[in-house]
Amino acid sequence: MTMTPKRVLFICTHNSARSPMAEAWLKRIGGPAFEVESAGLESGTLKPLAIEVMREVGIDLSGKTTQTVAEVLNAGRQFDYVIILCDPQKAERCPTFPGKVTRLYWDIPERPKSPAPVAEQLAHVRSVRDLIKEHVEAWIAENL
Repeated sequence: MTMTPKRVLFICTHNSARSPMAEAWLKRIGGPAFEVESAGLESGTLKPLAIEVMREVGIDLSGKTTQTVAEVLNAGRQFDYVIILCDPQKAERCPTFPGKVTRLYWDIPERPKSPAPVAEQLAHVRSVRDLIKEHVEAWIAENL
């Protein structure tokens, strides 16, 4: 008997770093037990630093396309879990999804808006990557 995969949507502000990294980690660690997507509250493009830090751990995001939450809703896809990776203020903007959906909030820090040297930016994105991996691992342990 095969189990139906749990459907998971990760959401961040622009689907440009945090939610694609979470999607990639859950696909890698959770495997076929999950069907995973990611989306942004607003449209965005994948950040080169996110691609770079995920490449460091053997995950290729270079072909990933971004999408908005509105596009996902309009396509009628349903999820068992919607995991929002924004601060509480931005998370309030996340729409309600149809069906029996469990909403979770992981307060994953966004990169500071002030300009910083590339080395500092990379260090921040690496720390976010590692924090997301820890959250994904803990969540899988609770849900499998």
